Amino acid sequence: MTIQMSQQSEFIDHHGLSWRDVNRVRCQFYHRFHYEYPGPIHDLKQRLVVIPADQYGTQQLRKHELSINPTPISTRQATDHFGNRVLEFEIPTAEHSVSFEVLLEIENLARPVHRPAISASEHAYFLQPSTLTTPNRQIKNIARELQQEAYTPHELAQSINDYVYSVMQYAANVTTVETTASEALEIEHGLCQDYSHVMLAICRAAGLASRYVSGHLLGEGGSHAWVEVLLPDDNGLSAFAFDPTNNRVPHLGYITVAVGRDYHDVSPTSGSFSAPYGGQLTCSKRAGLTLVEFTNGNILEIPCSPLVQ
Repeated sequence: MTIQMSQQSEFIDHHGLSWRDVNRVRCQFYHRFHYEYPGPIHDLKQRLVVIPADQYGTQQLRKHELSINPTPISTRQATDHFGNRVLEFEIPTAEHSVSFEVLLEIENLARPVHRPAISASEHAYFLQPSTLTTPNRQIKNIARELQQEAYTPHELAQSINDYVYSVMQYAANVTTVETTASEALEIEHGLCQDYSHVMLAICRAAGLASRYVSGHLLGEGGSHAWVEVLLPDDNGLSAFAFDPTNNRVPHLGYITVAVGRDYHDVSPTSGSFSAPYGGQLTCSKRAGLTLVEFTNGNILEIPCSPLVQ
């Protein structure tokens, strides 16, 4: 089975939306991953982290579909240590290519505010450095300076977000997904995952438990990454989101797919196969709003679903 989203589909224009006036949205999302190989590959074992949990804070997964070509001999679904949905499949032989397509329908609410709750064990776990966020002396010094200037954990988290935004410059092709926070901060350039890793490293060095968020942002061509800092609130501990790449609090145009210590935990696709050559990955994505409900009760809605088979 092949699934796709019609390229002629129309969505509600999200440009110019005042997100503070929006109470509920519904989004439809299509993502295609295609691997091309010079010849046949064998014994493919693939891991996917591309479908969100059924519920994450106020975000609800209403529908989802996954198509894999060629058809795998086995498919397994599990929940990992972080609560993410993980899919694994095996394909004995693929002649020249492997592709998988994902369709999602997501609904999200702004109010009532319901941030993901955090346990004491999670808080302690996300205080620890990870492979990509181990602090060097520079990061430790920055964390110490920002700690001295902040009066509350919330203020410290915001200061770290602001600092990362101010010193980093967005640039492609200067880092990889293996670039550490220390390396990215040294060159002061990178992509959203680098901004997030730098913020995570400073947060943890400053005593703030925090985690990496993998997801999507309406209007962006690829995946997006941001940070959740685990802070006290009226309910104990909750995850407060920050986007250091854009210097803002994520709004309803953000779709959370998975959380972890760093990119390694939430890589959308990973795996292994047998062949004397590698493959070339290409991705395509379409996403848009099909419903917007404003705080004044007005609703904009696309009556026909743009998802087609």
